[in-house]
Amino acid sequence: MALDAEAGKRMLQIITSRYNHREWRQKIEKTLSLPPTGVENKVQREIFLYLKHGLKAYKSRRADLDSWIVGGYATMEVIERAKFDPTVVGSTITKDDVAILGVDPGPEVDQAWWDEMLVAWFEEPETEEAVSQEEQPASDDDKKKAEA
Repeated sequence: MALDAEAGKRMLQIITSRYNHREWRQKIEKTLSLPPTGVENKVQREIFLYLKHGLKAYKSRRADLDSWIVGGYATMEVIERAKFDPTVVGSTITKDDVAILGVDPGPEVDQAWWDEMLVAWFEEPETEEAVSQEEQPASDDDKKKAEA
């Protein structure tokens, strides 16, 4: 289950408003290293990919892990560029879509919320097919027991 629109909005707000808080930098870097499939809303996914690409540090062509520029003027420039001209994020992005960037999500977004967000990012919803497959082998076993 990917992040819903509200959780995606808060995640983007954390990345773009708390980058100068030392205790949030490592969490922001961790969030940027996550796959974009964890963001359900298409517009929010485009903004996330823009931030992910814009904040990626220059790397040589070695097989090093990605690193991120979080904090300082480089981060602020990426955010301000998106707010000034939303078309750099995507052709369908409007100023209303990027208005949330740089706005702190509030005190209710803390370590516990961030942990829940990570779980929601990777959580797979149970489908009806998986449930029916789990039930079907049990009925086959019952048939074998009934025959014996």
